[in-house]
Amino acid sequence: MYVEVRKAGFVNKGAELMLRAVLQQLSREFPDAKAVMEPSRESGPYPYQGRAKLGLYQKAWLWRKGIPFGDLAGLVPPRIREQYGIVLDKEIDVVLDAAGFAYSDQWGAGLSEELARSASRWKKRGTKVILLPQAFGPFGDQRSRDAVKSFVDSADLIFAREPISYEYLTDVVGKVEHVKLSPDFTNLVQGIVPAYFNPELHQVCLVPNYRMMDKTSDAVAKGYVPFLQRTAKILLERGAKPFLLIHEGENDLKLAQQVSESVGGVPILREADPLAIKGILGACKGTVGSRFHGLVSALSQGVPSLATGWSHKYQMLFADYGFEKGVLDINLSDEELRSALDYVTDQQIMHDLSQRLQSKSDSLKAQSQAMWDEVFALMRQK
Repeated sequence: MYVEVRKAGFVNKGAELMLRAVLQQLSREFPDAKAVMEPSRESGPYPYQGRAKLGLYQKAWLWRKGIPFGDLAGLVPPRIREQYGIVLDKEIDVVLDAAGFAYSDQWGAGLSEELARSASRWKKRGTKVILLPQAFGPFGDQRSRDAVKSFVDSADLIFAREPISYEYLTDVVGKVEHVKLSPDFTNLVQGIVPAYFNPELHQVCLVPNYRMMDKTSDAVAKGYVPFLQRTAKILLERGAKPFLLIHEGENDLKLAQQVSESVGGVPILREADPLAIKGILGACKGTVGSRFHGLVSALSQGVPSLATGWSHKYQMLFADYGFEKGVLDINLSDEELRSALDYVTDQQIMHDLSQRLQSKSDSLKAQSQAMWDEVFALMRQK
């Protein structure tokens, strides 16, 4: 069985964590399945080195002006394609889309239209199409709405990971049986604490996100770095041993450096392995983050967490964990910020919150496992 894992890449560590989660589940349930990923340039989200490291087969794929020229690789004999790990689009049995958050007006209609074209082609070929739990919408643009109608019609199973995304979908297509709800599935992944991590020096983790600068209003964008600086300053005053963790790329690093320098220097950790990032977030005492999957990694391990966010997915994530007040307005007053930071510095408050988060996490993990059971049942159908 050839299974294409789509839209989970290597630059964004949340996307790579989703990829690892999918591969872990596939290896347990279908050990003989061959996972496939489309290629990109080395600077792109699906570089050869990353794909090769995980043993992924290479999809013969090249789009030009909306035409899939990758099928020309079919002129190469099958045994030679197998020798080089190359798979044709028409050979794929199942597509697992793990986009996280791509199909929305916030990212433009183009991504939804590409999925619509691809899903229609796969449906004609008998390929099963499954959209794993992810955020959707809003869909105000007519091009987006038309594309959503098309890809929902072509897909076999779609999971929105929270009620607002579900409503954005059903507002376009109505309530249909194969559009369902399930939480983010990276909560089942086990993290690994790297040997260099020192819990005595690294206690409250700050995770910056450049998207707070380019996907928000001017008021939020201008207030984001000062918010992080104020947070770091208060944590230092309380002896909370703050540190910064880079979840994606150079832009996040620049934010971290700006914050660290402004308060006299706090440690900055860079880690390439998403399992180690999850391990770090599980080993620290608390987090204040803006990366969605960094927050999932912390909350799912019962770590007291506060967030700032740039889309509805953050509010919905904290609602899943019964801690809606954990999503902060970055322009809150110093007094309000000090009060909020009690959740990651006051021992009794932290203990009580951790217990509540862990209870919610157990329930959400059971829902994720039920989602995978449904996915695997569909994959077994002839």
